[in-house]
Amino acid sequence: MTAKECIKGRRSIRKFKDARIDHQILEEIIETASYAPSWKHTQIVRYIAVEGGLKDKIGSECTSAFPNNGVIIRNAPMLIAVTVIKNRCGYERDGSFTTPRGDTWQMFDAGVASEAFCLAAYEQGIGSVIVGIFDGEAVSNLLEIPQDRELVALIPIGYPDETPVAPKRKPVADLVSYQE
Repeated sequence: MTAKECIKGRRSIRKFKDARIDHQILEEIIETASYAPSWKHTQIVRYIAVEGGLKDKIGSECTSAFPNNGVIIRNAPMLIAVTVIKNRCGYERDGSFTTPRGDTWQMFDAGVASEAFCLAAYEQGIGSVIVGIFDGEAVSNLLEIPQDRELVALIPIGYPDETPVAPKRKPVADLVSYQE
């Protein structure tokens, strides 16, 4: 599979087959995703794989703002919590910010790593969807995320039980401008 095929073929999957994700395959996906670029090579993204009752509890108790996310999480065989190590990305060694964007670079790194994770999963035949509407404090407490980390996103994963069609894309002319 070429990079173009992978990028154009991957869809957000919200329905999964009832098949367990082998931990060795997950570790291969994470190893591939670890090559995503990061701010000054800080590599701040960490993943927590959640299965079973704890996954279902997150789906049931932490998604009231958008209940359909709870359905997706409960029906996925595995949930990946994407976290970042705080106070590294965007900082200089003396603790000052490198750019006016401050520490918001950590979200950029988490986004790049999350997409790399989803593309690596797709190559393995595993579907995913990046979920952003959830009770972050409640999930963080359930997962006992350390104080030096921040929960950024949840990614339910599993073998797809649907084949969504790619939504229409904007024409390239709307996406790019040139200047001299």
